[in-house]
Amino acid sequence: MTHKILILGGTADARQIAAALAARGDCAVVLSLAGRTENPVGQGVPVRVGGFGGAEGLAAYLKENAIGLLVDATHPYAAQISTNAERAAGETGVTIVALRRPGWERVEGDRWSEVNDVPAAVAALGQAPRHVFLALGRQEVNAFEAAPQHHYLIRSVDPVAPPLAVPDAQYILARGPFETMDELALLERHGIDALVSKNSGGAATYGKIAAARALGVEVVMVRRPRLPDVPSAPTVHDLVSMATHMLGPVAERGV
Repeated sequence: MTHKILILGGTADARQIAAALAARGDCAVVLSLAGRTENPVGQGVPVRVGGFGGAEGLAAYLKENAIGLLVDATHPYAAQISTNAERAAGETGVTIVALRRPGWERVEGDRWSEVNDVPAAVAALGQAPRHVFLALGRQEVNAFEAAPQHHYLIRSVDPVAPPLAVPDAQYILARGPFETMDELALLERHGIDALVSKNSGGAATYGKIAAARALGVEVVMVRRPRLPDVPSAPTVHDLVSMATHMLGPVAERGV
């Protein structure tokens, strides 16, 4: 028996989950990417790029392709996609599991100002000019055009196009993981006194948070959105174990 699995991805975690499930030998895995990254890294399994057309379109895809397991391994801030996945799974009866990576916790020495969304992060920077490191997706940095008085350092995987309509912005193209010592050097080199970040969780991009703590830099942290309550696991290993339990051992193929 071949298990047909659709993984909603766009993260390194999704790529690892896809590889682990494909390695079983009895799974036909398709990894779905939203297409927001222009040059995604190789995924190692068949890839589908682009949206489905909401929950209804995703439900139709699940039925048409006889998907037996839907894995939501999207970014913790992809709330709409996760909501669509829950609805589509409910409509079709397809089993769904989600990766719910724990967020970062504030520790002694952190200077966090927590806000609910990106526009609130813009306001939290205040009126006085600051040197701000924007560690956000390129789709979200445009909101900071509302505060042109700041000096911005912007890091993204793909170019911000068009550039921000502000007097002073520098751009870095880079893909994580990022080590703490490198982040320390970056913040010091650019005189950063405020960092705007999402609470992505995980180790790959925590270096900037640790660096900000060491330098006493304020972090404007965008809180996570509320996500659907579906069966979930906190790590790639745990999610693969959960999926493996649902699928049964490989030795049972053909039974």
